[in-house]
Amino acid sequence: MSAVTRRRRAPVLASLASGNVGAVMERGFKVVLNQNWMVLVSGFFEPVLYLLAMGIGMGSLVGEVTGPGGEPVAYAAYIAPALLATSAMNGAIYDSTWNVFFKLRFAKLYQAMLQTSLGPLDVAVGEILMALFRGFLYALGFLGVIAALGLVTSWWALLMVPAAVLIALGFASFGMGVTSFLTTFQQMDLINFVLLPMFLFSATLYPIEVYPDWIQWMIMAMPLWHGVELMRQLSVGYFDAMTWVHSLYFLGMTALGLVLTTVRLRSLFLR
Repeated sequence: MSAVTRRRRAPVLASLASGNVGAVMERGFKVVLNQNWMVLVSGFFEPVLYLLAMGIGMGSLVGEVTGPGGEPVAYAAYIAPALLATSAMNGAIYDSTWNVFFKLRFAKLYQAMLQTSLGPLDVAVGEILMALFRGFLYALGFLGVIAALGLVTSWWALLMVPAAVLIALGFASFGMGVTSFLTTFQQMDLINFVLLPMFLFSATLYPIEVYPDWIQWMIMAMPLWHGVELMRQLSVGYFDAMTWVHSLYFLGMTALGLVLTTVRLRSLFLR
């Protein structure tokens, strides 16, 4: 790379980031400790209630279902990894949509941040990492619950924690980028309108094979389905080529969301 090319790129990179992501995260942790800790904790119980109601309650009627690799597993053990993926998604989406929307449109926090030495990439990465922290806590706590219920059958299940962080990273990155286009609370309702059907139809509570082929292809395009299948494979230690496909899906989703978020913050506040 020539010296001229390096000089041309340096101002662009300097306008995007100052390398001070820690300042954004430090503020986020202070807010969580002082104001939002109850909201953080309350979000953990939703998948636990689903597991008790559907996995333990309805599971006594369903019995065993076919798990990864064709091996039979108890119904509760079948849906537990799916609920863990859903928990990671919900935690990341809350932080990267509603939380970001308030800071962006009402508190004007990002506008104030970008008047300092911080760049849009600093803000984007900092907020996304805060969403990952929430996803990590949910994954760790939920894994403890399913272990206590005897639903963990393999040491490979420990990999579900970093997998949950990967899932949260994808949803947080993309969610923040999408939120930057929304301007009203009515538009924010579209997020729940998308998330609920995705939760219900991403093979979380029953196998994808119950649907016709054309619907299966639509479901396999959804990000949550990839998260659910990845978690199920890790829960029993079953790996195949699709394990990499699921992982790469979220890496691509993360890259796309990070670029989208950075470009949007720059266009909104650094014109």
